[in-house]
Amino acid sequence: MKHAILFVLSAFFATQTLAAGLPENVLDDPTAIGPYDAVEANLSDFLWLRRAVVVFADTPADPRFTRQIELLEARPDPLIDRDVVILIDSDPKNPSEIRNTLRPRGFMMVLIGKDGEVELRKPSPWDVREITRAIDKMPLRLQELRDRRAAQDAELND
Repeated sequence: MKHAILFVLSAFFATQTLAAGLPENVLDDPTAIGPYDAVEANLSDFLWLRRAVVVFADTPADPRFTRQIELLEARPDPLIDRDVVILIDSDPKNPSEIRNTLRPRGFMMVLIGKDGEVELRKPSPWDVREITRAIDKMPLRLQELRDRRAAQDAELND
C-alpha cells in the first residue's frame, strides 16, 4: 500500500513539471526568457502563457544562428514585456519534437503565438525590434494592451 501511495504521488508531481531539463521557473518568472534547448521543451507547456521564438540551425557555428542569438540577448526587456521564451535547436541529428513539427531547412527563426500557432517564419536573423513589431500586431497582444490600459485607468479612477 505504501508503494502504491508513493507511485500515485510521484505520478501526480511528474505531471506538474515541465519537460525534463527546463527550469521550473520558466512559466512563473517572466524574466526567464532563455535561450533554452528545444530538445527539452514542449510547445504545449507554453500554450496561453508564453510566446516562443524558436531559432533553428544545422550547427551552432552557423553565423546566422550566432547573430540571431546575439540580437535576442542584446535587448531582452522588450521580449520580457511580451512574455517571450527563446528556444534553440542546432542539432538536426538529435531532432527535437519542435524540429520535427516545424521542419526547418538550415537556419530559421520561428515566432509562435500564445495560442500555439506559427505567426512568423524567417530564413534570416531578425532584430528584437522587428520581432516585437510582429508581436504587437497579433490580436492577443492587442487585447493584452487594452486590458493593461483598462486596469491602469481603473487604478487611476480609484
